Amino acid sequence: MAESDIELLNEALAARHPCVSMLTFEEEYALDVVFNSATARGGQLWIWSNSFGLRDGMLRDSMPINDTTHPAGALAYLLQIPTPHGLVVFLDLAAHLSDHKTLRLLRDLMGRYTETGDSTVILIDPSDTLPAVIQGASARLELSFPAEPELKGIIKRTVEDVKRNNKLQVNLTQADVDAIVRNLRGLTRRQARQAILECVARDRVLDRMDVETVMRFKRRVMSKTGLLEFVEAPASMDEIGGLGKLKSWLETRKDALSDRAQEVGIEPPRGVLLLGVQGAGKSLAAKACATAWQRPLLRMDVGAFFNRFVGETERNMREAFRQAEMMAPVVLWVDEIEKAFASASAESADGGLSKRMFGALLTWMQEHKSSVFLIATANDIKSLPPELMRKGRFDEIFFVDLPTTEARRMIFSIHLKKRNCDPSLFDLDKLAETSTGFSGAEIEQAIRAAVFTGFAKNTLLSDQMIVEAIKSSPPLSVTMAESVAHLRAWAKNRCVAAD
Repeated sequence: MAESDIELLNEALAARHPCVSMLTFEEEYALDVVFNSATARGGQLWIWSNSFGLRDGMLRDSMPINDTTHPAGALAYLLQIPTPHGLVVFLDLAAHLSDHKTLRLLRDLMGRYTETGDSTVILIDPSDTLPAVIQGASARLELSFPAEPELKGIIKRTVEDVKRNNKLQVNLTQADVDAIVRNLRGLTRRQARQAILECVARDRVLDRMDVETVMRFKRRVMSKTGLLEFVEAPASMDEIGGLGKLKSWLETRKDALSDRAQEVGIEPPRGVLLLGVQGAGKSLAAKACATAWQRPLLRMDVGAFFNRFVGETERNMREAFRQAEMMAPVVLWVDEIEKAFASASAESADGGLSKRMFGALLTWMQEHKSSVFLIATANDIKSLPPELMRKGRFDEIFFVDLPTTEARRMIFSIHLKKRNCDPSLFDLDKLAETSTGFSGAEIEQAIRAAVFTGFAKNTLLSDQMIVEAIKSSPPLSVTMAESVAHLRAWAKNRCVAAD
């Protein structure tokens, strides 16, 4: 158990808060934290649930008080008996507070505890749906995710539990254990235990192959919450044509997220903003950075928060940041950031939600100390709030322009190799010259179109097929010439050229 959680609870109790709100899915762990605190204090502990009613929490098999399964009955009972009551835990009470009588009784009990200062209500709920009048009078306690020492203990206890009933073979070096623990970071205690159980369920073996099993489990968990998404990042820097300055910048900071860097006093880099023309390789650069640094890549779709988490948007955004920090060192990718916060700098009809969300992002960017490297990409500079561009938010702002002739030559070579074609058999200089104004994505699309043509004609891919595909579809730099020119002009003296 994390001592920090018990200490935080004890601090709230010492400050005589009449109510402490714990938001967590780990109810059993939260109860252990409360029980340990109550035991150390030597006071009384009451626990209420809708299934059992009010009972003595210090005795495992204590009988519940009659007529207390409804929360109003439990609260009325507590108001009738003399204080002190010590700690009074209510499980899932938030769902019952739409009942006016229950809410009134809770407020009366909190009022008494405010006067006496000898007792505290502790609300353990999985969701943040408490009425404003209760939230305003409560101390909020967010329980920690398990740190590496605790995760090692969970692995050990889980293995021992399995061994009691089944044969289990453990073939792990210390490096393997460390790798599994790193992959477990950001999971709850119950999820970490379940991940280990999945590793041994089929073959009754726990070995280095289970490092990937844990990662797959983690991806499934993350996809269910919808807060962060694990992104496969197989791309390497060699798969990106051009962007020489950006590559050099990232290479210099490659080991800056490591523990060794922090031990010598180097602060981890905060992140970069990649601004540029659509299809120029910004998203690919984010994936390549994660691969080059050998760090997990997490994608945060900020725009989805507005749609999927109505009523809990801000809390879920904070939770996403907290998960990212617990999984550090990681690369956190926010794609097309301008779409999420376009209305943050103007009047909007969302009741100020966009501005609050944007404020939460800025605060986290400025204050977080963890090894979370943020890569944000943007296509439209006009939609970005000016506060985001201030020095200190990002370590650097790079402008990703359309590829140069040499970069286009490299891009053709890369995509031809991907399609099992020998680049030396093609006139790369001619292709690079013909594709002036094309982005990397548009070059790839031209090659794909030429491949389809060759397949339909049952012939090998040729320079002429690619040239015809290039000429048949004008690039974005032509169809939206004014927008591209404006973006280039804005970035000229404000950003560092990525190439």
